[in-house]
Amino acid sequence: MPGKQSALRATYDAYLIGPGDALEVELQDIPEYSGVFSIGPDGTMYLPRLRGLYVEGLTVEELRYFLTQQFATYVRNPQVFVRPVAYRPIRVYVGGEVRRPGYYYLAGEQTLDDSGLAGSTSATLTSATASRSTALANPAALRPQVNPRAIRLPTVFDAIRAGQGVTPFSDLASVSVTRRQPLSAGGGKIRTSLNFLSLITEGDESQNIRLFDGDMVVVGKSPVVLREQILRAAETNLSPELIEVFVSGRVKNTTITGAQGRGAVQLPQGSSLNQAIAAAGGPRLLRGNVEFLRFNRDGSTDRRLFGYDAAAAAGSQKNPVLMSGDVIRINDSVLSASVEVLNEITGPVLTLYSLYRIFQ
Repeated sequence: MPGKQSALRATYDAYLIGPGDALEVELQDIPEYSGVFSIGPDGTMYLPRLRGLYVEGLTVEELRYFLTQQFATYVRNPQVFVRPVAYRPIRVYVGGEVRRPGYYYLAGEQTLDDSGLAGSTSATLTSATASRSTALANPAALRPQVNPRAIRLPTVFDAIRAGQGVTPFSDLASVSVTRRQPLSAGGGKIRTSLNFLSLITEGDESQNIRLFDGDMVVVGKSPVVLREQILRAAETNLSPELIEVFVSGRVKNTTITGAQGRGAVQLPQGSSLNQAIAAAGGPRLLRGNVEFLRFNRDGSTDRRLFGYDAAAAAGSQKNPVLMSGDVIRINDSVLSASVEVLNEITGPVLTLYSLYRIFQ
């Protein structure tokens, strides 16, 4: 089928071969030189007669041309065919406004059947750390026209999900992907910009491009909280379903517990400060100001002190949209603090008096 073959060719021409890949090499009419060969950690592929050949960084088409030249020494007019049969885990950098930036390995088992179509993918994730960026670009170069059923490899969605999803300040309408080009295309790097928000709002799959080894995905940051966006993202599996915050002080429910110990409350993504206080039973009648504390990734601290306002709009100064790890404390008022002091003073006295009466 011509359509299927052209789709596969577009994918192979963009894919850079590396350690862990396995490729089927067929030398027409010479089966003893044909077979499935893997690429070792040093980027070398061992073939009959040719022995070790360094092939890391080549595209599939470049490898076919290279092997044709090499076999020409031993075979007259060699006809070489190459296709991937298993793909290595890819490593991508996920940065910008995601909950946990860093390097992530998106690993899956991709195998091709006799028709040339890829089998199912079972993805697993592990993480590391670091960063780097640069770029040049033609956006169309990062969007090869590939039949989505032909090859199932990690996409931008998988990368953002590996970075534990978005924050209230993530601007999904501004996501960039930087990719290195093969030497045959001039080398260097290219970059494209994506409106990833259209994927979760309109189902626009064209913005969820496939990722290759070495790609860098950066999510833009908004200067204001985008609560509607995070609520839409929470409807998908892009981000964890729940966040955990800490509520203490003058709240009615003093027995709340969580994974981090006393005072932890789990809430849906996009929840606000007032919702966290309500989940803790609501504020007590005698109370002081609300103290809000957030530790930012850049080392700064967002600390606010204000009066409790049950009618404050979500995302406002007195009712911020929460992130995991936020701390909320309702302080004592002058009157509630005085009552606490009296209890501390009179408590031991009453206890001693009670004991005295019992002994009498």
